[in-house]
Amino acid sequence: MTEEKIDPREVRFFSGSSNPQLAADIASYLGVPLEQTIVNRFSNDCLYIQLGASVRSRAVFIVQSLSPPVNDHLVELLMMLDIARAAAAREIHAIIPYFSFARSDKKDAPRISITARLVADLIHTAGATHVMTMMLHSPQVHGFFSVPTDPLSSRPVFKHYFVQRDLSSTIVISPDIGHAKSAARFAMNLGGLPVAAGDKERVSDTEVRIGSIIGQRIRGHKRALIYDDEIATGGTILELTRMLLDEGIQEVWVACTHGVFVKGGLEKLVAVPEITEIVTTDTVFIPPEKRHPKLHVLSVAHIFGEAIRRNYLRQSIGDLFVFGEESA
Repeated sequence: MTEEKIDPREVRFFSGSSNPQLAADIASYLGVPLEQTIVNRFSNDCLYIQLGASVRSRAVFIVQSLSPPVNDHLVELLMMLDIARAAAAREIHAIIPYFSFARSDKKDAPRISITARLVADLIHTAGATHVMTMMLHSPQVHGFFSVPTDPLSSRPVFKHYFVQRDLSSTIVISPDIGHAKSAARFAMNLGGLPVAAGDKERVSDTEVRIGSIIGQRIRGHKRALIYDDEIATGGTILELTRMLLDEGIQEVWVACTHGVFVKGGLEKLVAVPEITEIVTTDTVFIPPEKRHPKLHVLSVAHIFGEAIRRNYLRQSIGDLFVFGEESA
């Protein structure tokens, strides 16, 4: 970096258990050390956490994705925020690359919690003075936080990856209409590719129905690039791929920001011969031994690092937002 840098004496950088590699990469980008975090359990299964460096009067950054086991990682984050607050940190930044509770954004059944709002309140109560995350499943969750919150975009890393490929006869597909606008921006980033969206209905956590594909005509294109914010079980992608193949698509690429891949989701996708490539980011840690040759993991450490640097130096980060100029 040639730009103005963060003074490492004025900050403390910590990682929870969910994604220490991403935390280390962000710290490396910033040129600051990643301090030790001690995490143990008492005999009754209660967590014990200690931050390994003084935080008094410093800006503290805590990196923790809310990936499985989600509830353990959430409690870790809350405890670390509370520790920093009680130890007189000047400011406390919760860096949450994957905010899994963003899927619980509304009350669509009786007697349920709008959990995204609840967790946002808990993060504030625990001590966070600022939140930074990436590609929320539901954009309105941004408004659930009562502290300044920056939703960053992963589109630049996908653009950099895919513009180097042969995109002739390729159409960008959003699995559902709710994310069609994001897919349209991505398609525009790739040189104005045609775009379409699935008319998806979620039946349960693991079952979806896609009634039709709306937008550009699918027939006449040889390749589909499915663009989504996250993949868990892979059910949506499998159902959409089936429909695309019926429409004459010969090859499918899949891109998602958050590769959660639970309940055999990755294995199901790579088993489909026409799905030749699955591209995700490192917001959710995927152990090397679980990475299939079809899977490509792109780093977003530089996006978080640059956003943190500019924020610390009181510079604008608008072009890094999901609605920013470079991402639009």
